[in-house]
Amino acid sequence: SSFPLDCFRFYTNYNSLKGKELEQNPYAALVFYWAALHRSVRVEGRVEKLSVEESVQYFHSRPHGSQLGAASSHQSQVISSKVVVEKTMAEMKEKYPEGSEVPKPEEWGGFLVRHDVVEFWQGQSSRCHDRIRFRRGDDEDWMIERLSP
Repeated sequence: SSFPLDCFRFYTNYNSLKGKELEQNPYAALVFYWAALHRSVRVEGRVEKLSVEESVQYFHSRPHGSQLGAASSHQSQVISSKVVVEKTMAEMKEKYPEGSEVPKPEEWGGFLVRHDVVEFWQGQSSRCHDRIRFRRGDDEDWMIERLSP
């Protein structure tokens, strides 16, 4: 069996630095690191925007405060002070009190990473880390490769 191709999703402001960079270069790497376990997983692949419907559904599944935060922020934009964000957030709280539906900002949505590479890393005190990479070949079959630390 294989890992589903649509399982790695993340959400952001499309006008953020990350969003703009992904528009120019639609490839990404995601890293999941567990320091206490000395383990990580790195996923690489092509990125594509999720549909507006999927983004709206996810947006409304988030806690109310997170929805307000996303709607209040112009992620990665320079602001004069934190007061700017606090004022906007206060206005949003008044406009959309708990229990009301916060509209998803037009510039906010999801990305899907269609992974072609998955690397598993296990740290060793000797620094001779254990690294195994699964890489999709041109024939769509997965190759398993051991990597040097």
